Amino acid sequence: MYVMICESYDILENQSLSSVPSSGTAVEMSQLSAEDEAELQSLLKQLLKSINDRISGAPSTECAEEILLHLEETDKNFHNYEFVKYLRQYVESSLGTVVEEETRNLTRGDGQHAIGSGHDTLIHAVTRRTRDSPEYQQMMQTLKNSMIIVVESLINKFEEDQMRKEEMNRDKQHSQSNSQYTDNCSDSDSSFNQSYAFIRQEQLQALAEKLDSSRPKEVRWQALQALCCAPPSDVLSCESWSGLRRNLCAALTDPDLSDNVLQFFAKSFSSSPLNVTREIYTSLAKSVESSFLSHRLSFPSGSATININRPEISRLLKQIRLMNDFQKEVTTFWIRHPEKYMEEVIESTFHLLSFHHEHGSASPGTEKVLEPIHLLALLDIKATWFKKWMHGYYSRTVVLRLLERKYKPLIVAALQQCLHYSESSERFTNVLTDPQSAEQPNTSSAQRSVYTGKELEYAVFVHSLCVLGKLLIYTNGRKIFPVKVRRRKDPVSLADLVVTLINIMYQRPKPLHADTSHTDSLSPSGLSMEVLWMLCERTECAAECLYQTPVIETLLAPVIALLSGQQTLQAKLKSPAATLTLIADVLARIANTDRGLALFLYEKNLLVAHSERTFAAHVIVQFTLRLLDKELSSLSESDVSHTLCGAFIFVCRQMYNTCEGLQVIRPYGLHKAVAAAWKKTISLSEIVPTPVPGASGGTSTQELQNTLVWEETLLDSLLNFAATPKGLLLLQQTGAINECVSYMFSRFTKKLQVSHCEKFGYGVMVTQVAATAPGVVALRSSGFVQALVVELWSVLECGSEDVRVVRPKPTPMDPIDRSCLKSFLSLVNLLSSPQSVWELLGRQPLANKSEYTLREMPTSIPDLTDRLIAVNSDAKINSLFHYEQSHTFGLRLLSVLCCNLDSFLLLESQYNICSMLLQSQRENVSEPDASEGEFIIDSLSVERNHVLVRVSLVGGPTERKLPPRALQEGEDPYPWPMFSSYPLPHCYTLDPPKIHHNSQDSELSAFLASSKDSKIEDSWMEICRRQYCRVMTSKPNILTGKVLADLLEKVVAHLSNSAKECFFSPAQYKADEKSVKSAGLSSVEQLGINTCLRYGSYLKLLKEDAGNDLTLLMKHIKIFLSTQRVKTASELSILYKVHICTHVEQIHVPVEVAESGIPPVYWCTAHYVEMLLKAEVPLVHSAFRMSGFTPSQMCLHWLTQCFWNYLDWTEICHYVSTCVVMGPDYQVYMCVATFKHLQPDILQRTQSQELQVFLKEEPIQGFKVSNYLEFMEGLERSYRSIVLTDMKAIRNPAE
Repeated sequence: MYVMICESYDILENQSLSSVPSSGTAVEMSQLSAEDEAELQSLLKQLLKSINDRISGAPSTECAEEILLHLEETDKNFHNYEFVKYLRQYVESSLGTVVEEETRNLTRGDGQHAIGSGHDTLIHAVTRRTRDSPEYQQMMQTLKNSMIIVVESLINKFEEDQMRKEEMNRDKQHSQSNSQYTDNCSDSDSSFNQSYAFIRQEQLQALAEKLDSSRPKEVRWQALQALCCAPPSDVLSCESWSGLRRNLCAALTDPDLSDNVLQFFAKSFSSSPLNVTREIYTSLAKSVESSFLSHRLSFPSGSATININRPEISRLLKQIRLMNDFQKEVTTFWIRHPEKYMEEVIESTFHLLSFHHEHGSASPGTEKVLEPIHLLALLDIKATWFKKWMHGYYSRTVVLRLLERKYKPLIVAALQQCLHYSESSERFTNVLTDPQSAEQPNTSSAQRSVYTGKELEYAVFVHSLCVLGKLLIYTNGRKIFPVKVRRRKDPVSLADLVVTLINIMYQRPKPLHADTSHTDSLSPSGLSMEVLWMLCERTECAAECLYQTPVIETLLAPVIALLSGQQTLQAKLKSPAATLTLIADVLARIANTDRGLALFLYEKNLLVAHSERTFAAHVIVQFTLRLLDKELSSLSESDVSHTLCGAFIFVCRQMYNTCEGLQVIRPYGLHKAVAAAWKKTISLSEIVPTPVPGASGGTSTQELQNTLVWEETLLDSLLNFAATPKGLLLLQQTGAINECVSYMFSRFTKKLQVSHCEKFGYGVMVTQVAATAPGVVALRSSGFVQALVVELWSVLECGSEDVRVVRPKPTPMDPIDRSCLKSFLSLVNLLSSPQSVWELLGRQPLANKSEYTLREMPTSIPDLTDRLIAVNSDAKINSLFHYEQSHTFGLRLLSVLCCNLDSFLLLESQYNICSMLLQSQRENVSEPDASEGEFIIDSLSVERNHVLVRVSLVGGPTERKLPPRALQEGEDPYPWPMFSSYPLPHCYTLDPPKIHHNSQDSELSAFLASSKDSKIEDSWMEICRRQYCRVMTSKPNILTGKVLADLLEKVVAHLSNSAKECFFSPAQYKADEKSVKSAGLSSVEQLGINTCLRYGSYLKLLKEDAGNDLTLLMKHIKIFLSTQRVKTASELSILYKVHICTHVEQIHVPVEVAESGIPPVYWCTAHYVEMLLKAEVPLVHSAFRMSGFTPSQMCLHWLTQCFWNYLDWTEICHYVSTCVVMGPDYQVYMCVATFKHLQPDILQRTQSQELQVFLKEEPIQGFKVSNYLEFMEGLERSYRSIVLTDMKAIRNPAE
């Protein structure tokens, strides 16, 4: 103590010399008065209390001195201590005059330093001279003498206080030796809440001798008191520690000494390294085991009680509590020590818990042996200690290794507890009356001390269940199974354990979300559900534990029993509604995974009547339909609640929001049943009861609230049909698409999650809905389109007005700023299909106002087009705060829209986009008045040039050259020529491919020439397909020109004459020449013909008079379709379909499907593309999900324009011939092969959030149909039975 005080004043005095306060009164310290001494003692004591935490943690006296020496560097409050202020005042009064005079001597009159040029140099010189002065020496001597007096006085008072406390504690100990114990050892606020002094090795040796068990109890007690006041670091590092530890463990068995030993152990645990504390822990564990062995404690079974305040039980409970506290804290630091230390702690714990296996378990009669696991379960009922040990890999490997090799009986005991509870559940009804006190017995003044035998056994059951649950989620933990258990013939496997958990859930079910209290968290169903949830969340766990036939059979046994009317199983269900709700929750989590979904859809793992097995999905859907129709006679009206129905609909939802799941569920007509229930709920909610005076409105209000919740549940369930293309058709047929989209928009604006099973938001669903005409109409009427436009404008033009500007906003470096990227991609998704463009822009003129106010915001897509794309006047330019950035945004959006040729034709026919862009280029020259001026190269002119080339040329990757959008380094940053009138410069057009018109030397040509009379033979088509595949894989280049024409002509003729191969009966069409000639074509149709002529002329495939032939063909098509069931909006898709496949399908589908406005190429072809993509190219499917884009939209884009602008003409011909020869399902396989080819690019662009723009703007580089023909044949072998069958059933898609 003396050293500490002396060092403190020395360091403070030295640190204070560098800065002297400006004023203060001196205190003469040569002769201290009684008041001055008391004041100085008080200030010094206050300082020591303030830094008590720092010096208390020091392992030695030297370390404490080091802390004091560097206190100013480490303590930010150093200069605020009153003792420091006192010393500074004294130094200033003693040396202030000396410092001022030395400063004057070292400076000249002109203000320059005589000894140097630096201010720091002056300070060092003054300090050195001051320390050499006689005044400084006098001050130090006076200060030292004064401090010696103060320190000696403090030490004397400390010793007197310590002796007084020891006497008081001794009297208190004797008076309370036989009284009730109050726990104050392991839960104290601090391990250093008592004063102590440093202790010498000789004193520790003496204490160790006094603690010997042969000494009198009084002597041992006094030694323990002294030991508790000493620093644990000194005690644990002394030479006599091993003997001291043995004596301490021996003292644990003495009721009068045990508490003091635990108090010292608790302080040691909190301040010592693991190499020491593990010795204390292992000794404590051995002591506890010895106590259990010697006392042979027992507790009564059944409802008889046991008081844990019995001295022998209370003492053990405190010891185990201290061990449990250490178990939960040791995981934070044992990784910093050798593994053997951790292994000793773990093994000693397991050895203690295995006590009952080695020494017997039960006494005869009604008494049972009290074991360590019972007390540990009371203290830590959910096995938090084990969960922490299993969390880190470092400790988990040791735990699992010891359990598997040496302590497997612990797992056996835990299993037996669960099996015993499951088999005798009736004995445990309402056993846990106050579980909170079981888990936290010491948290309140009214702590509980009496427990029944059933409660003790239930606590052990809960503890065991939590241990097993944590064990199952790790691979090496599951490897311990199967486990041989007493009184069972076969070992307990993982599936057996899960079945046991499910049975426990059945016995005492509690509805989900009904009560979040602590009691409910310890209910059997809640505990079982927690384990099942953990297993569901982990793929490997679920595969080994849940995706097993016995587990699925057990889960669905109540469902099958209710469907079949079995009374035996129904009688066992104590609460059918609650049980079924829990079942549905687990089923939904299983169905949300790919493996679980496949288990439900494709594996016959359920046994129904007469030894017949069926699929789980069929059972679930049938039960859901029966619930909706209320046709389950064995369930009462109260049992069939909206919550139960919603839970099973949610299970079905996890299946029908996938393409493969919808294939199974669609024949049951679930969408119709849900829509009918929704319409019924709507009608009931509209019936408002007449208010009756005096009647309470609480019940009716609650009923109305429940009705509204049920209505939203049904709408949400219907909305999720829109997750797939075919599901969207089913949703549209229910007539609820507008209400569903409005509901989705309400949740979308609140940024709510789709469901607790969904990983992404509504982005994919919005994109799926926007791909169709009725879907985009619903989006517009719901307000979604307006909200999207307003949000975009706010980000692009307005900015954040309410945000305080602390620095200028940086100039965007990207064409689309990151703040606007999300809105840009949302617009691209919304306007991806020509149907959506037609619905939002068709017949909508632009405003083209003469003046725009700065506060005028666009609210629709035509408004946005007018303000950002068609910027053709000064009024529009002046209305934009960020003209260049905003117009670049509009041009980028225009470029993406024009990638779809149907959309481009609409924009060009209505708004003359090309003329507007050319005019803007003419105006963007260096000398506007001159006849010929140089184009100004800026971001807008480069962007306009790119768009003009894109829309003016048609061709694949080797047929046209699009100018880049970025400038190059060097003298010529943009070598690409700009233009302001047609024709385009030749550099943008590449040489057309060479087409072989007379390749007659191939085997295919010989086959076609030799089979003129064999077209009606069934084997002819198979031979033709084999020949075609052979040529495609060996010489694909010859499949052009006349060979290709002959092949298509003969194959089409054969298919038309074959009843087996023909899809549709020939349509009856007859038009007179006069009506054909008088038919007119719209501007859109004429533009489409001109585009076809340009591309055909470039390829040298069309003659000079081809324009008249195309016009005549278009008129015939128009007259023919006017007599068929084709909506007007579909005219956009006519222009690029020389083969008009899509519209032939439209003609033959039922009326309600044709009137839906959703083409079969979307709800049939694109649907199966998504389904196959998930199975065959899962990474690409996941990338689309993450981006919010859908493969179906891109397929619709590619297929409706027959891959124009994406593949070269030769590959387009191969695509058409492959679909005609090999079968229409090759249209699906072609899209899947294309996505597989693009997989590296798709994954890369998804990360940079460019997927949509990349797929639409970039051609498909390097793709050859012949290279992927083998892959497509493999898809045919796997999926033709599904895909082609559904294509043939196109007449009745909903059946």
